[in-house]
Amino acid sequence: MQKILRILIIVAMLITSYLLVLAWRDDYITGGKPQPPTATAPTTASDVPAGRGTANPASDVPVASNAASTVTQATGSAQQLIEVQTDKYDIRINPMGGDVVYAALRDEAATLDNAQPFVLLEDNSSRVYVAQSGLVGRDGIDGGTARAPYSTPRHRYQMTANDKTLVVPLTYQKDGVTISKTYTFTQGQYPIQVAYNINNTSRQIWQGQMYAQLKRDNSKDPGLADKGAISMATYLGGAWGTPDKPYNKLKFSNFDEAHLNVSTQQGWVAIVQHYFLSAWVPHGYTASFYTRSVGNDHIIGLMSNPVEVAPAKQLTLTTTLYAGPKDTHVLRPLAEGLDKTVDYGVLWPISKFLFWVLESLHKVIGNWGWSIIALTLLVKLALLPISNKSYYSMAKMRAIAPRLQALKEEYGDDRMRMSQEMMRIYKEEQVNPLAGCLPVLMQMPIFLALYWVLVESVQLRHAPWIGWIHDLSSMDPYFILPLCMGLAMFVQQSLNPQPTDPMQARVMKFMPIIFTAFMLFFPAGLVLYWTVNNLFSMVQQYLINKQVDKQQAAKDAARNVV
Repeated sequence: MQKILRILIIVAMLITSYLLVLAWRDDYITGGKPQPPTATAPTTASDVPAGRGTANPASDVPVASNAASTVTQATGSAQQLIEVQTDKYDIRINPMGGDVVYAALRDEAATLDNAQPFVLLEDNSSRVYVAQSGLVGRDGIDGGTARAPYSTPRHRYQMTANDKTLVVPLTYQKDGVTISKTYTFTQGQYPIQVAYNINNTSRQIWQGQMYAQLKRDNSKDPGLADKGAISMATYLGGAWGTPDKPYNKLKFSNFDEAHLNVSTQQGWVAIVQHYFLSAWVPHGYTASFYTRSVGNDHIIGLMSNPVEVAPAKQLTLTTTLYAGPKDTHVLRPLAEGLDKTVDYGVLWPISKFLFWVLESLHKVIGNWGWSIIALTLLVKLALLPISNKSYYSMAKMRAIAPRLQALKEEYGDDRMRMSQEMMRIYKEEQVNPLAGCLPVLMQMPIFLALYWVLVESVQLRHAPWIGWIHDLSSMDPYFILPLCMGLAMFVQQSLNPQPTDPMQARVMKFMPIIFTAFMLFFPAGLVLYWTVNNLFSMVQQYLINKQVDKQQAAKDAARNVV
């Protein structure tokens, strides 16, 4: 039985390692320093989607359900982009259509070695990733042959320390109708309010639909740019949610095959990548979600139902654009399920609890590395009653090993008799040979859950510990922690009873080497957890071994006297 269990434990450890290896990427990203665009050709009607989420295979711009747009403006030449700077963003808006074509996050460094802001949205030869919105329909101002050319009082807006909000107004007039597209930025916040005000001073009823969409090409995830030669696989693709279905993934490859056709008064659509996402959230109206692919570009968006504005009336349609880090505290209030884009996988209950504990410790300690060590100690304390029993049983097995070896020599050819005698000794010494496996089995789910905490939690991005560890979410650049972990694992293994089967013994001797090799490219925070866990387990087991050795020596002395 003991032999079978040891084999199962080895298989479980190898499977766990294999699952973690599957979470690596085969290649790495060498992201150069993105440059903010200074001018761009106007966005054409090919960006506009079909009405009510119905795909138009020849276009990625919406065409309304009732009638085609009547816009006939010429596309023109390159436009001067509108520059917007806040405490959170460095943004560029294209006046032709009013789309966000560049967004750099000022609080997030591009890479560990590059202090320039991380660029989430951009439109250049290397990558296309933009946030688009507009009006389509019978009287819509987008589609047809061109996007609407907006005017603005100035081309540069900057938020000061005294500004609570920053408003960027865009205006377009046609046939007695004034369209005001307004971006409202709030100090200290990532969500951006985008509002369309339709002021109808004509004699005709205005009719149209608002759309908001995200367009991205097949370029690699820049969030992995500083993760080394072997980077961790995270989800890159579309996502959407409604109150009934809070979180749903949709791969880029399925944008055409699995058309999204959902109508809801609440919800969101997004494109998700490592640590960051962009999302549109509608407000106060029924919206239809849609996806499609146009060439190499993938689009996910939402569209309002057709609205009418009577003469001498006006109407405002509002949506929220989020382009920033995957921070659950920020995402949770925006829309139900949006915080689930911080995807911890199948072990999410354990991961969420571990992160809550880790974050609480960080608020007190102020360093994520020491917080991980404190978390390790708390986990050890929580498992102490079970681990003590397990290590005690393992120590007893180690103490009676000479007696078991003697049985093997005496009854080597009589397997049944040897098993009977072994069970007699186990019962006499009150030893459970299965108990020693519990610490490893109980640590595996915690180990895997913590792995995804380190991978998905943006708070740990570029989080330093001490000395050479400048990013706990990336591998140890000098492999010091993995080697320390392997050494600790080897010493701990020497404190355990050795398998009687020579083959098992050889396999167990190779386990520290195998695990060290796997850990070389794992996040330093994960290796730190496992190293500290091994060190404390080693001390715990050493003390228990000393106690059991004294007890066994006393029993042997009493047995010899008798």
